[in-house]
Amino acid sequence: MAEAFNIHANNAETAPVYFSVWDIHAYYGESYIVQGVTFNVHEGEILALLGRNGAGKTSTLRAIARLDDPRITKGEIWLDHQPLHDKRAHEASAAGISLVPEDRRIIPGLTVEENLQLAQIAPPIGWSLDRIYDLFPRLKERRKQEGVTLSGGEQQMLAIARALARDIKVLLLDEPYEGLAPVIVDEIEKTLNIIKEQGITTVIVEQNAVRALELADRAVILDTGTVVFDGSAKEVLENEKLRAEYLAI
Repeated sequence: MAEAFNIHANNAETAPVYFSVWDIHAYYGESYIVQGVTFNVHEGEILALLGRNGAGKTSTLRAIARLDDPRITKGEIWLDHQPLHDKRAHEASAAGISLVPEDRRIIPGLTVEENLQLAQIAPPIGWSLDRIYDLFPRLKERRKQEGVTLSGGEQQMLAIARALARDIKVLLLDEPYEGLAPVIVDEIEKTLNIIKEQGITTVIVEQNAVRALELADRAVILDTGTVVFDGSAKEVLENEKLRAEYLAI
């Protein structure tokens, strides 16, 4: 299968690797979920991390963010020549990794602005509130509203804005389009392209694979915790056999 679907084709690229996941193995509880995942991402690139349910996508993101579960038993993670695999979650965050989870984790009882301010209590501080509000004018309009009362799309904007309030280098997005109307997805994608222009690297896990592929520069497809494809997003969009076998589209 590796030969047929051009696994690790990106190794031939000449641009320097900025973010690297190398042969990571991770367990979630007693389950062996991530089974030797390897991929590289270049600075400012958008990578779509795809696969069927249970393929290990979310567990891979959580392993990168150094959360307590899943636990890594083998492998290395490097960001801008600095190791992350020996870091705790707060150290990975300080190094520039930010995970926006599927449930967004908006803090109840706090306004939009308080959610953003809380993210900036400790260094490294990222974008100013003014800069965030320029990117998300809807959040500025609702800055005094409790965050959990926002619409789903607005909560997703707030979750991304909260990540930008830190000085991040890699943005990890887990199912950012879930439950959102297509017009809101359009807004989110415009925002992600602006973030890309700022040099921030993005890894997006998304069940709406076509939308993710249309946004991304490259794609990595997982199947039962292993990489079965690593190449351009365009190649996946043009390969009907690959999409049918691993993405069911």
